Amino acid sequence: MFKVHAIPPERLPELLSLMPKAELHIHIEGSLEPELIFALAKRNDVQLPYADVAALRSAYAFTNLQSFLDLYYAGASVLLHEQDFYDMAWAYFEKAKADHVVRAELFFDPQTHTARGVAMGAVIEGLSRACRDAHTQLGISADLILCFLRHLSEDEALATLEEAMPWREHFIGVGLDSSELGHPPEKFARVFARARELGLHCVAHAGEEGPPAYIWGALDVLQVERIDHGVQAIHDAGLMQRLADSQMPLTVCPLSNLKLCVFKNLADHNLGQMLDAGLCITLNSDDPAYFGGYLNDNYLQTFAALHLNAQQAYKLAANSIEASFAPEADKHRWMHELKACFQGFAEQD
Repeated sequence: MFKVHAIPPERLPELLSLMPKAELHIHIEGSLEPELIFALAKRNDVQLPYADVAALRSAYAFTNLQSFLDLYYAGASVLLHEQDFYDMAWAYFEKAKADHVVRAELFFDPQTHTARGVAMGAVIEGLSRACRDAHTQLGISADLILCFLRHLSEDEALATLEEAMPWREHFIGVGLDSSELGHPPEKFARVFARARELGLHCVAHAGEEGPPAYIWGALDVLQVERIDHGVQAIHDAGLMQRLADSQMPLTVCPLSNLKLCVFKNLADHNLGQMLDAGLCITLNSDDPAYFGGYLNDNYLQTFAALHLNAQQAYKLAANSIEASFAPEADKHRWMHELKACFQGFAEQD
């Protein structure tokens, strides 16, 4: 085994940037940069309530999750056709390639689009085509996870799942996102049971702004395979023990937490504490266009703020690969590449 401790701290930023990693918590609509929003608005003749790119970007000052979501849904209004969804996803994949992402599991919100009259097929086919091209042209393994908007009813979520069934081959799982407070996981028990019947993977946002009880609910009622966010688990010792014992993956998004005021400063983030407690933590970008950074930005800024080390870098990258829903053969190959990358840095010392 390579000697992680032999990697000097000054080489850590380079290592973080170059190591192979998976991204398991990325809302593809949240990767829509202002420049592309304006380009699509022009192409689709959509009027935006902002004069230019600078004015839109200056609006990215959020006080909480809801203030972000209001702008997020406004940005999505420019997405109308299959090519729009393809172009949005492709722009993300190009950034992911630069960040040495080998696996990406993209969340998408069909209800955000079908409510505006956009066809379900246009959404899924555009995103799926981008995933296929990412594999063949960029060497990135990618799949889609269909998310339900939790501020809407469970009946609407069930209808959305059934509407998406003609494209079942194009997505591997379901998730739960949007406004957390006041919308506990139990609200969606039936639709997640239906998803499990269909053989879909199940994940859910829980414990970002919501209490630890929401994480319990996601585990016990929705029977999820991963918890998205989960940072509020730190306030429940019994939950922390359960998460550690089960090695339930948590897809933590530090720059998102900072931007949405879950933590006042990045140095206050509890990611290091949760790692030390033995939890299976992964690092992700969430909505990178809005939160100030893609995956490597999250790694670099978080490691600098929390003074994390190479051993923790290896653990986070390995967790991301192992917690993915990729085929085992792919995981094995990426783990070999990860070890080789760290070996190379250890030998150069």
